[in-house]
Amino acid sequence: MKAIQTHEVGGPETLTLDEIEVPTPGKGEVLVAVKACAINYPDTLMIRDLYQFKPERPYSPGGELAGVVEAVGEGVENFKVGDRVMAGIGNGGLREKAIVPAGRMFPIPDGVPFEKAASLLMTYGTTIHGLKDRGHIKEGDVVLVLGAAGGVGLSAVELAKAYGARVIAAVSSEAKGEVARKAGADEVVIYPRDEMDKAASKELATAFKEACGPTGANIVYDIVGGQYSEPALRSIAWEGRFLVVGFPAGIAKMPLNLTLLKSCDICGVFWGAFTAREPAKFMAQVRELFALMQEGKIDPLVSETFPLERAGEAIAKLENREAVGKLVVTMD
Repeated sequence: MKAIQTHEVGGPETLTLDEIEVPTPGKGEVLVAVKACAINYPDTLMIRDLYQFKPERPYSPGGELAGVVEAVGEGVENFKVGDRVMAGIGNGGLREKAIVPAGRMFPIPDGVPFEKAASLLMTYGTTIHGLKDRGHIKEGDVVLVLGAAGGVGLSAVELAKAYGARVIAAVSSEAKGEVARKAGADEVVIYPRDEMDKAASKELATAFKEACGPTGANIVYDIVGGQYSEPALRSIAWEGRFLVVGFPAGIAKMPLNLTLLKSCDICGVFWGAFTAREPAKFMAQVRELFALMQEGKIDPLVSETFPLERAGEAIAKLENREAVGKLVVTMD
């Protein structure tokens, strides 16, 4: 079978398309014929050895997949050959067939195509955990989402609206702003992609404050980091929650005096560790996401698909912050 693999530390250009043996599922495992594998920001970090987890090489990137059960290992009772399934596995999805622990799999809801099923767990899973467990979202909150047109950003727009919040979408272009508006954003703020000086940073903070309103943002959902974090923090409400989700623009250096002045919290959102530490809660949140999808309140936007041999292009596009919604590699 074919597999995209990383053999050395580097960017997407170092990935290779290899021919490897079909693996056999062990106890508690399932062999899945992969139909779709979503690309996520951790994929860009892992191949450069910049992520919290560093799998032994060679391995396939791709932590979020959907496909069809092809074989089951000993002790697997909840799934059978032919079942349509989705799974979050950390890595190993960019190949024609993948071994998946049965405990990490879910049946795909009726009517949901593979591309959308592969785009649900990591993005919406991160966001439902972030907004509910770390942000304590409630109806009427004001939520400022940075990077609101990407996969995680759009999930934050949709879920915050589903929970009754007013959503401010911060994006880098008017075209991305229109995508966020279609997802339900109440207002859009366009921030510059170029390096900001002190005056430009202050101007962005003012734009955030004006969009959030007189009381400020109850929740800041920061997927971007870098020079955008501090202006967002300056727009936070009294006792607001600043959620650190990712930092493709760099790791921010925050003036901690602002946390005192606003009596606010800065909270990390580490979804992968959460799923391992609190599996029952994770499972319940996935069921809630399925229900919201069936109600039409969330709908993953798959903006572009790539064949397996072009998976590196998809990773590069995400790494360069050019993606809108989700980029998905398909095997057909």
